[in-house]
Amino acid sequence: MLTPESLEGHFTLLTATARYDALRLRDSLAPDPDVQPLSRDEVLEMLALGEVIARKAAYGRQLSVRSARAAGASWSQVGAALGMSKQAAWEAHSRWLEQNAGRAGGSEDGE
Repeated sequence: MLTPESLEGHFTLLTATARYDALRLRDSLAPDPDVQPLSRDEVLEMLALGEVIARKAAYGRQLSVRSARAAGASWSQVGAALGMSKQAAWEAHSRWLEQNAGRAGGSEDGE
């Protein structure tokens, strides 16, 4: 059975997105009689890939926030880059940053 966990190690964000996009395109064209509709396994793969993409993107976002903070960006600047308030950015990312501080090699305390 395909699960996000079974696919995650086999795809990068780029390759997962490309495969998802190919399946999604074919699915959207399925009403065309010249296009073969997705099989049940392909639809389930598309669903699992969507979750893989979301997880990898979320992790990448955390890493980008960590890099921004290590480069000296304030929580106000991080929030602006994410389209949210500094408080929302801090609430969304500070716990992860604290838990992974040893890997960051930089300061991640307040503004």
